[in-house]
Amino acid sequence: MIFLMNIFLLISIITNILMMLSIILSKKSFSDREKMSPFECGFDPKMSARIPFSLHFFLITVIFLIFDVEIALIFPIIPLFKLVNFILWTKISFFFIIILIFGLYHEWNQNMLNWSN
Repeated sequence: MIFLMNIFLLISIITNILMMLSIILSKKSFSDREKMSPFECGFDPKMSARIPFSLHFFLITVIFLIFDVEIALIFPIIPLFKLVNFILWTKISFFFIIILIFGLYHEWNQNMLNWSN
């Protein structure tokens, strides 16, 4: 028991010494305001938060999330090729891909993929 307490004490002392050394030797300058500020998508955090935001960024993000989830749903279909009936697998795969194509067509038809109006 005393041996374990000594090891714990030794480890605590070593970690505290290392933390103090990293604080002392760190090269961060607290006077540089630009480097200490957070960076969010190219917006200046020191300006007003009520500036107009382009809706295209939001639409592209939503489109990306939709297709990202759909790709994550396609991946399990591939290993099922050897486990299930080929005709059933083909019907399900084509149905899923047709849904993706119709979604892409709808986004294209609504001009969601165009950056200029």
